[in-house]
Amino acid sequence: MGLLAQAPAAETVGSPLVNISIFSVFVIVTMVVVIRASKKNSTSAEFFTAGGGFSGPQNGVAIAGDYLSAASFLGIAGAIAVYGYDGFLYSIGFLVAWLVALLLVAEMLRNTGRFTMADVLSFRLKQGPVRTAAALSTLTVSLFYLLAQMAGAGGLVALLLDISDRTGQSIVIAVVGVLMIVYVLVGGMKGTTWVQIIKAALLITGAGLMTILVLAKFGFNISTIIGSAQEMVSGSASEAVAARDVAAPGAQYGGSETSKLNFISLGLALVLGTAGLPHVLMRFYTVPTAKEARRSVVWAIALIGAFYLFTLVLGYGAAAIVGPDRILAAAGGQNSAAPLLAFELGGVILLGIISAVAFATILAVVAGLTITASASFAHDIYASVIKKGEVDDRKQVQVSRITAVVIGLLAIGLGILANGQNIAFLVALAFAVAAAANLPTILYSLFWRRFTTRGALWSMYGGLISTIVLIVFSPAVSGSKTAMIPGSDFAWFPLSNPGIVSIPLAFLLGAIGTLTSKDNESKEKAAEMEVRSFTGVGVEKVVAH
Repeated sequence: MGLLAQAPAAETVGSPLVNISIFSVFVIVTMVVVIRASKKNSTSAEFFTAGGGFSGPQNGVAIAGDYLSAASFLGIAGAIAVYGYDGFLYSIGFLVAWLVALLLVAEMLRNTGRFTMADVLSFRLKQGPVRTAAALSTLTVSLFYLLAQMAGAGGLVALLLDISDRTGQSIVIAVVGVLMIVYVLVGGMKGTTWVQIIKAALLITGAGLMTILVLAKFGFNISTIIGSAQEMVSGSASEAVAARDVAAPGAQYGGSETSKLNFISLGLALVLGTAGLPHVLMRFYTVPTAKEARRSVVWAIALIGAFYLFTLVLGYGAAAIVGPDRILAAAGGQNSAAPLLAFELGGVILLGIISAVAFATILAVVAGLTITASASFAHDIYASVIKKGEVDDRKQVQVSRITAVVIGLLAIGLGILANGQNIAFLVALAFAVAAAANLPTILYSLFWRRFTTRGALWSMYGGLISTIVLIVFSPAVSGSKTAMIPGSDFAWFPLSNPGIVSIPLAFLLGAIGTLTSKDNESKEKAAEMEVRSFTGVGVEKVVAH
């Protein structure tokens, strides 16, 4: 996706004082909720998965809160406003991906795991190497995702508080990181889940309200909105923007064979990545049964589907009402489309509310990512690999909290580096890592009885390393005006998203690793996992452990 550098001249939108006041109210309310939820957080089960105490509908709303990130609200609305149809492809990919998660992994993961994705992958394979690989993959995906959310925080606050210099935005990113660490340290999974539930309700309600206002402005006629958007785009001062047809594919991915391949690669990453996202998979363990895990996903699909329909109206509405030139000239660049639209529709108050919701979105998602990554390190590497299971709950929770602080500090640093990049694109890179490093091993573990430890390690490490290498040497990082390092050029891989290469490669490596190794894994464990994954027999014993 085109990464937009920040424009030096940016308009001041709304009242910075009102914006920060509304956001502060949200932080205070959610902090109270987190503190109240933290009273029972002494055991690892309570800290990592809230003791499996949430219902399916509650967890479904929380999943929506976890999944509908700043990329969904700010990035996709901006992409549609600037690119039209091609921007909506993100919405389609993110939504269709949930069908893969529902049909292939949700119930089976809940039946075979306890806290993390590594519990499933190591169920019948060698604990040490598999857990280590799974934890490294979890940490990598979480960091990529955190990078996107931090970049979103920088762009949003640049617009709301009229901070155009990178130093000021870096301070804001640091503040978001500190708040994230506090949420996780105090509230654990229970507190984080309630923050996500509150945030999901606010985000979907806010987006729904803006959608109704946009539709009302154009007589509830979608065609009129798209026609007005086309007029504004055609009148752009930029020849490249003015030449775009907002209702036809190709504005972003139709210019060359490379761009078309880029689209296919992006689509693969989005559709297959969700079922491998560790922070989404971990949410299946916060419910008591596999049936509730299924209900969670159904609720999540309904809420997420409604939201992505809203983004279509909001994106075209922003193009029609605000115009692409104003959006690209704003301090947050492409990511500022939704806040600018809110300002045009409802003035300072609506802008403040929508902006606070967007900021809440970032806080909730980064908290969920941080607890997933810290739980994976504490449970999979420290407790299971280093201590060989000989560790008490209190120590495990303590290590998780220390890890959360380290991850938070690392995310702040990376977020400052990525500030100004398009966040929908950055999230797509996280999806590519998850789809290549995690999904093949998850599917092989659940459905291929012959699958071996070597196959798992080759698939995870091969998918992880190939994805990262291809990203580093892609136009997303260097070799173009909109790259993360614009002054350098070491891009030899032509595609911005590596999914089309790294995902099939990970599946292939898993198969080759399995077929070239001795079939010395436990037949009994494989049979037990197969029965448990399909029926749930024995799962209560694991949860009560």
